[in-house]
Amino acid sequence: MQLVVARIGRAHGIKGEVTVEVRTDEPELRLAPGAVLATDPASAGPLTIETGRVHSGRLLLRFEGVRDRNAAEALRNTLLIAEVDPAELPEDPEEFYDHQLIDLDVVLADGTEIGRIAEITHLPSQDLLIVERPDGGEVMIPFVEEIVTEIELEEQRAVIAPPPGLIDETQAVIASSRDEDGSRKDGTGADGTRASGSGEDT
Repeated sequence: MQLVVARIGRAHGIKGEVTVEVRTDEPELRLAPGAVLATDPASAGPLTIETGRVHSGRLLLRFEGVRDRNAAEALRNTLLIAEVDPAELPEDPEEFYDHQLIDLDVVLADGTEIGRIAEITHLPSQDLLIVERPDGGEVMIPFVEEIVTEIELEEQRAVIAPPPGLIDETQAVIASSRDEDGSRKDGTGADGTRASGSGEDT
């Protein structure tokens, strides 16, 4: 199974390093020197990680064969993809891979159906569960312990305790109510929130 583990950002310095937007909870495993990663677009890879270091809170990577700023900049926005065994589980029992969460039923503690997890969005501040509602709309639920109280893989469901307004029909951030620029038609901004126990791999 192929999972996105990072997105390449801008070039850093003049020796081929790039900043990386990490999309895995296990960067020390997925983004370690020597790792060979497929890419999207495929024409950019595969890429082999030569070195990695943290600078000012950001992960910097250098790939084999990428030696200057121009070559590094040409990789901007490329997705890095790792091959992961579908049966593999994160070491931390409180963490989950995206593919474990997709299609889980989302319910309240009393069993009220909210929808189905259709996608995981990884933001710098937190992760969001994109939940498809029975009416076809979508609601974004921050993947934090205070809101997503239980992940029950055997029962194929996620139990949530949403704060007032999060999933209320008149206040939830529903995709179908947004304008093309990401703003809602009622004038509310499209800012999201996040949390996590998942990575685009984890």
